[in-house]
Amino acid sequence: MPTFKTRIDVPSDKRPAIIALLNERLADLINLMLQCKQAHWNVKGPHFIALHELFDEQAELIEEHVDTVAERITALGGTAEGTVAAISTRSTLPKYPLEITAGMQHVDALAIAFANTGSLVRQAIDKADELGDADAADIFTAASRELDKQLWFLEAHLQAKE
Repeated sequence: MPTFKTRIDVPSDKRPAIIALLNERLADLINLMLQCKQAHWNVKGPHFIALHELFDEQAELIEEHVDTVAERITALGGTAEGTVAAISTRSTLPKYPLEITAGMQHVDALAIAFANTGSLVRQAIDKADELGDADAADIFTAASRELDKQLWFLEAHLQAKE
C-alpha cells in the first residue's frame, strides 16, 4: 500500500502491486550488487587484477539500477525496502558461495547470479506493463540490458579455450 500521496497518474489501485514488484527486484539487485562486491574482495589467482576491477565495476553499474528502482518506488508513494533484513528475506537469488576464492569460481558464481537476476527482471518488465506502469517497465528494461551485457562479460571468461 502506498504510504505517501503523489500526483503521478498511475492508478492508485495498481500502485501496491507495482511497489511490491519493484521492491522484489530491488532486493535481488542489491543482493547481486553485494555478490559482486564479495567476489571483488575475495578473488585470487592469476587474473586477480582484471577480475578484481571487473567485479567492482559491475557492482557500481548495478548500484545505479538499484538507485533508479528505489527512487521509482518512492515516486509512486511507497517505501523502498533496502535494508539487509528486507533483502535477506525477499531476495530470490541463490546464496553466494562464501568459500570460493579462485577467479573462475567467482566468474561462474556471478554468471549464475546475473542470469537469474536478468530472468527475474525480464519477467518484471511484462508484469509492470500488465499493471500499466510503462516507466517501471522501462526501468526494468534498462536494467535487463545492463544485466545481459555484464553476463556476456562474465561468460566470455568461461567460454575461453585456453
